[in-house]
Amino acid sequence: METQKPKKAGYQIDMVHGPLAGKILLFALPLMLSSLLQLLFNAADVVVVGRCAGKEALAAVGSTSALINLLVNLFVGFSVGTNVVVARDLGAGREEDVRSSVHTAIAIALISGVFLTVLGVTMARRLLVWTASAPDVIDLAAIYLRIYFAGMPANMLYNFGAAILRAQGDTRRPLYYLFIAGVTNVALNLLFVIVFRMSVAGVALATIISQIISALLVLSCLMRDTGVLHLDLKALRMDKKVVKRILQVGLPAGFQGIVFSLSNVVIQSSVNSFGSTAVIAGSSASANIESFVYVSMNSFYQTDLTFTSQNYGAGECRRVDRSLILCQIYAVAFGLVLGNLAVYFGHPLASIYAPGEEAVIAQAALRLKYVCSLYCLCGIMDVMVGALRGLGYSIVPMIVSMVGACGVRLLWVATIFQHFRTPEMLFLSYPVSWTITAAVHIAFFFYIRKRAYAKCGIHGMRPDDLPPEKGK
Repeated sequence: METQKPKKAGYQIDMVHGPLAGKILLFALPLMLSSLLQLLFNAADVVVVGRCAGKEALAAVGSTSALINLLVNLFVGFSVGTNVVVARDLGAGREEDVRSSVHTAIAIALISGVFLTVLGVTMARRLLVWTASAPDVIDLAAIYLRIYFAGMPANMLYNFGAAILRAQGDTRRPLYYLFIAGVTNVALNLLFVIVFRMSVAGVALATIISQIISALLVLSCLMRDTGVLHLDLKALRMDKKVVKRILQVGLPAGFQGIVFSLSNVVIQSSVNSFGSTAVIAGSSASANIESFVYVSMNSFYQTDLTFTSQNYGAGECRRVDRSLILCQIYAVAFGLVLGNLAVYFGHPLASIYAPGEEAVIAQAALRLKYVCSLYCLCGIMDVMVGALRGLGYSIVPMIVSMVGACGVRLLWVATIFQHFRTPEMLFLSYPVSWTITAAVHIAFFFYIRKRAYAKCGIHGMRPDDLPPEKGK
């Protein structure tokens, strides 16, 4: 029987004692709301620029999203490594290691942000040329990209700072900060685009100002902290051991994000090959609706990542198992309910994006049927990755996800889709790839579980203590 410890003060969650079901929801729901708010604020950006600055400005902003994701995903992966390392040290009670991890993580955030700023500002137009940006929007897109990347240090500081707060169970304050920044972003969009008629420059400027606000809020929170997460800007440093531990998890996570972005580009190219505006527009509308379901399930991936890290660090391996089971139950439940609600209400939801365009709405409903009805499979896949990364295994999940979720789709497009060139056959590649990848992740989890859990009960574990992954 587990002993019930006193409730932690403030915004923290005690992940290593007491019942798990309620704590997992308490952790996951603010994460879910943060992601949903981000999607709504991004949609507001598109609406403002599309309605008030014209279709060229809209196309310019839209054409940069894949490129931005491609460049940023690697460094956002480092914040995943930060979350795992800080949570592991918190669970093990290694206070000095926590302090070192916090200061090293913020230093990595600053360096990553500056690197992305230099790359984005100096290479904006060249990158757009390499990605075949349309000639009639490339000038506007380059302006947007340069201003957007000027705010990358703030973007990285928020992501890493929020990862540190999540490591102790605090998902509420990042939500509050995101809400404040998002409202500011929408207000500044309206001011810069409608009043000052700044077009894409106004949208980009509003974005980086809001990112600066969120970064300052999260940094201020860490600097005011009186516990082990206290940040002293004068003490920023790059501890080699901490950097190594963060990169062990963060690099594979970042590379996986990059490959996923590339595979989605290939799928989009296949959609474009139909040459039908209705199919392309319908697929885009469906993808936007799907994203709301996806982020709801993905919050349980992030939850299991943190709960696994803390409990494994504390030697509480039974709680690692229970956290995984509960997160899987929640992810499947949210995926089934929200995914099938999206299918059921597909027609009215798609009509928001394309009012009166029946052909577009029909194509959107078709994709929703094939993708969202079985979206829970994607949730199962992601939660397994969270568990494996929380245990310190990040390379194999990266390889499995790349080969399974990405490789299977590319193989599907190159073979089956070439013989049955229909939108239905293309969309079917999603549930097929999720099923295969989830099955391999589950098999690998049970394969490494016995070796990894052999360390349980030994207080003060490090990721370095784990049995080596194949390929390391």
